[in-house]
Amino acid sequence: MPGPLSDEQLATIDAYWRAANYLSVGQIYLRGNPLLEQPLTRADVKPRLLGHWGTTPGINFVYVHLNRLIVEHTLNMMYIIGPGHGGPGLVANAYLEGSYTEHYPAIERSRGGMERLFRQFSWPGGIPSHVSPETPGSIHEGGELGYSLAHAYGAAFDNPDLIVACIVGDGEAETGPLAASWHSNKFINPARDGAVLPILHLNGYKIANPTILARIGRDELTDLLRGYGHEPYFVEGDDPALLHQIMAQTLKLVLAEIRSIQAAARNGAAPPPRPRWPMIVLKTPKGWTGPKVVDGLPVEGTWRAHQVPLADFSKPEHLHQLEEWLQSYRPDELFDADGKIRDALAALAPTGHRRMSSNPHANGGMLLEPLSLPDFRDFAVTLDRPGAVEAEATRVLGQYLREVMRLNLDRQNFRLFGPDETASNRLDAMYDIADKAWMGEIDPVDEHLSATGRVMEVLSEHLCQGWLEGYLLTGRHGFFSCYEAFAHIVDSMLNQHAKWLKVSRNIPWRRPIASLNYLLTSHVWRQDHNGLSHQDPGFIDQVANKTAEVARVYLPPDANCLLSVAAHCLRSRDYVNLIVAGKQPEWQWLGIEEAVRHCTAGAGIWHWAGTGDDGPDVVMGCAGDVPTLETLAAVMLLREYVPDIRIRVVNVVDLMVLESRSEHPHGLDDRGFDALFGTDIPVIFAFHGFPAMIHKLTYRRTNHANIHVRGYKQEGTTTTPFDMVVLNDLDRFRLALDAIERIPRLADRIPAARDRYWATIERHKLYIAEHGEDMPDIQNWRWSA
Repeated sequence: MPGPLSDEQLATIDAYWRAANYLSVGQIYLRGNPLLEQPLTRADVKPRLLGHWGTTPGINFVYVHLNRLIVEHTLNMMYIIGPGHGGPGLVANAYLEGSYTEHYPAIERSRGGMERLFRQFSWPGGIPSHVSPETPGSIHEGGELGYSLAHAYGAAFDNPDLIVACIVGDGEAETGPLAASWHSNKFINPARDGAVLPILHLNGYKIANPTILARIGRDELTDLLRGYGHEPYFVEGDDPALLHQIMAQTLKLVLAEIRSIQAAARNGAAPPPRPRWPMIVLKTPKGWTGPKVVDGLPVEGTWRAHQVPLADFSKPEHLHQLEEWLQSYRPDELFDADGKIRDALAALAPTGHRRMSSNPHANGGMLLEPLSLPDFRDFAVTLDRPGAVEAEATRVLGQYLREVMRLNLDRQNFRLFGPDETASNRLDAMYDIADKAWMGEIDPVDEHLSATGRVMEVLSEHLCQGWLEGYLLTGRHGFFSCYEAFAHIVDSMLNQHAKWLKVSRNIPWRRPIASLNYLLTSHVWRQDHNGLSHQDPGFIDQVANKTAEVARVYLPPDANCLLSVAAHCLRSRDYVNLIVAGKQPEWQWLGIEEAVRHCTAGAGIWHWAGTGDDGPDVVMGCAGDVPTLETLAAVMLLREYVPDIRIRVVNVVDLMVLESRSEHPHGLDDRGFDALFGTDIPVIFAFHGFPAMIHKLTYRRTNHANIHVRGYKQEGTTTTPFDMVVLNDLDRFRLALDAIERIPRLADRIPAARDRYWATIERHKLYIAEHGEDMPDIQNWRWSA
């Protein structure tokens, strides 16, 4: 048959593909008899059949052709798959390439090794059915759909020699994150970035339904993909011999187009125009090469092939069909008598780091270099006493991040990510050093857009996080800023990344990567102008609920603490760091050295704010910038109301210090916690987020019964800043009343205190209704000792 492959090449490629398919089916089904040296029996089949066959042969088909391309052109290529649980395919190919055995010596390339390979799949103590951290060559968790293409582009940024082949399943293509990800091609610069080769894998079905893109017709699909900015090349059919030739020819054309785009961009002095990048649409039957009919019902090419086509081995015919299916790959031609892949086939794969299962970019910690970081103290807010200076905390941080960007420009290993909010979040000092990445048209009115930009802005939290994850997982550093309420959009992405980090920590060959750093600003307590739609601090709970070895939550009360925390997070590895800080002008409390000591401890007594530590009547605790402000204002009120009151003020920066040391490595031991919060003293705790989180973290503490928490109660609207805290009972007047109500010796003052509180709140409500702003004594409040 005419085509780019000779008869010998065609035979070798087809045999290698059959070997990958055989190993994939074996993983799903077999616990013994891996080479079928005896007739298959029920004892050879696993009692619980788990895994997904339907997408796997297509994944294997692409893999073998990419291997040929890598060898022929000495490519640096990695492989990301999005079609869900196609895990047996990537494990099979890593095994064929030898990298699996290198990482797991017990899974040697022999009969015994193959049996262990099969038995471990979806087996207690073994490996999952989807692509996971245990899979060599992977940076992408296959358990949840939607993120493959965003991860691929994140991997390609600043990697000019890398090609990321990314299979997008047609089921995955129906997800929102994936739909946005097609636009990533507008942000990749062929002059300095690598290339992404999307491969849309149309096999027609999901678990039980047809897929949209498989049913809209060739013309409409072509228009859609061209509208996304791609040039689609179609490879479709079910005849392996013909399709091998078509795929080989298509990859030749696609690679030539990628190289042409990059050469034109890299040889020109002017910024390159946005190219139309090639992609492939692979259309093959679901469950290709598997059973065509089972129990009289069609399987291959239908949704029935999605998971385990043969599942009821109480029926002898299913066992017979499984044996026929496995024998159809002719394993005796593929493996020698000892179970090792035959040398002629093994030679088709690349060697060393050219193997996609051993590409260093897929184990990003191998390539990770520390950031060059300026001394954050150089950007500190100077103050001679607490509350003497106002500053916008995130604007101060922006000046620090600008210098981080400057110092690492030559390394090209740091980017800032955010959904169209860099300037809004007061981080626009970044534009002094790096524009926003933009490959589209630029109008005269536009600002800070360029093809060489390093600030990544697109109005999709999914896309920002997906890019950043891909960037981190391939050995670089980044920072993600976002409006607090809308961080929930990436809740599930956070879950998956945290799981990846948790598992990777226990895999010796997985090297640590830079931490995923979130800055949540435009937060709940300063979203009075946008109203309830922009008010939600619940992402704190989302992160705090992750495994303790991964999750970190920081609530710096002022700009200097924010600088200290951010510098720490940029140096850290293998964590999810959540920082919550406001962008509005707020009073500053700590000088930079005090801030460093405070953040290092995670929590501490602010002696200057209290009235002495000996036998306090009440502990006023706080975490978060606005809660800290309201707590300090409440302290001043209490001094006025009860001149002889004894108050201890405790501020918490690292939220996880509240948890028991046995539950979190940052947790204070009981002695340290009791030194801050006492053992039988009332504690009024003002918290940035939902109150239940503080109770959850402190429920084991001696004084937990006396801890009373105020925080967000899901009460919000378009109102004044102070009214937001009033609506949620976090205001200074409420905190002061809480203290009086809980100090035993002040019991006789409670009725008068309550009357005063309600009179004050009534005055507040009447004032804002008439004037549209907070009362002068609120607006003009200043701290005084």
